[in-house]
Amino acid sequence: METTNPATNERIDTYEADSADDVDAALDRATDAYADWREVPMRERQELLVNAAAILRDRKREFAELMTREMGKPISQAESEVEKCAWGCEHYAEYAEAYLADEYYPSPPGTTAKTQYDPIGPVLAVMPWNYPFWQVFRFAAPSLAAGNVGLLKHASNVPGCALAIEEIFREAGFPEGVFQSLLIPSDLVDDIVEDDRVRAATLTGSGPAGRAVASTAGDQLKPTVLELGGSDPFIVFDDADLDAAAETGALARNLNGGQSCIAAKRFIVHESVAEAFTEKLVDEVEALTVGDPMDEDTDVGPQSSEGAMEHLHEQVEASVEAGATVLAGGEPMDREGAYYPPTVLTDIPANCPADSEELFGPVASVFTVGDEAQAIEKANDTRFGLGASIWTEDRDRGERVAGRIDAGCTFINQLTKSDPRVPFGGVKDSGYGRELSKEGIHEFVNRKTVWIE
Repeated sequence: METTNPATNERIDTYEADSADDVDAALDRATDAYADWREVPMRERQELLVNAAAILRDRKREFAELMTREMGKPISQAESEVEKCAWGCEHYAEYAEAYLADEYYPSPPGTTAKTQYDPIGPVLAVMPWNYPFWQVFRFAAPSLAAGNVGLLKHASNVPGCALAIEEIFREAGFPEGVFQSLLIPSDLVDDIVEDDRVRAATLTGSGPAGRAVASTAGDQLKPTVLELGGSDPFIVFDDADLDAAAETGALARNLNGGQSCIAAKRFIVHESVAEAFTEKLVDEVEALTVGDPMDEDTDVGPQSSEGAMEHLHEQVEASVEAGATVLAGGEPMDREGAYYPPTVLTDIPANCPADSEELFGPVASVFTVGDEAQAIEKANDTRFGLGASIWTEDRDRGERVAGRIDAGCTFINQLTKSDPRVPFGGVKDSGYGRELSKEGIHEFVNRKTVWIE
């Protein structure tokens, strides 16, 4: 496996991939580790998560620079990601015991009926490159706290991050085999999912990858959680604070180079404020600093690779050929590296890529609607259903509209985000299941009914 710095297109390092024998040995270690780990008292598991959080904070700059070198995330955003991972560990260190406490039910006098939450075994996590630490920790912290063990198949362009995460858990004191990284190609994933030693799988990534894992796991009757991307609406009503909406919208579209499942992608704006909002959005987008991701002042770094940047531009070109208008950006930048500028499109025809596909980069698609009903219809006119953001000064209106949006999470006067305290996940082609909060830790446990006579 070779890693390339997308800011310079220079090779960083080469890693030896794990062989089939290496994978088999790792699965044996996971099985042996699980037999002991499931018996470790919750208090000890929580203490180890606190240790992991401390390591993340102590070595924050080191891990942030690793992310930035491998996938181009601006260094300030990479540092924030490491902090969020530490927060996630601390959240489950504090709340896992309560989330997994026995629940009692009515039963005849002299009997006890309850649900207890038991771990289920080794869980395979297939994770993407765009948030190479957070995506892993939001799986690992609850799963390890519950008594499961983790096997990570990370994206092939971030092997250094994968190995660093394994090192964090080892240094924190987690026993050997409780969390392992497998440096393998994607074509070995099905074999691992099918293996009797693996009891469940979770995947964040593309629709085809999710369908493949779900199909294999379903054939083996194994539970899965899938988060498969989105084309999130950002709805701006006529009574919205346009300055706040434009400022937050520019951030929500361009964070992480726009390479986020929950980025604001389709801006759906009431016709009475469409011109004013779009002007403000363009101003905010053009004020963003594009540059070296190692520079603290950079807002937008490169795309993850030349191939990703070229695919994004093909989608923009096809949309413009269909009739879309470019108000900002729209062409690869004339500089070394996989740089694409923050871009705003309007006058977007139906069924062109900017309308119907997920644009995984810094491209905002602006649509105009005449009323609330049209806004809801346009928001739901997608095969995705991950997140949504609604902007209005009328909180009752915002809550009413949120109830009609087909999405796993909706935010009113705020950008869509994941937070350890609340469930995260999608519907439709954005996947199923939930991560984080109490619901996330319950995805990979045996909800066992115990009746005591």
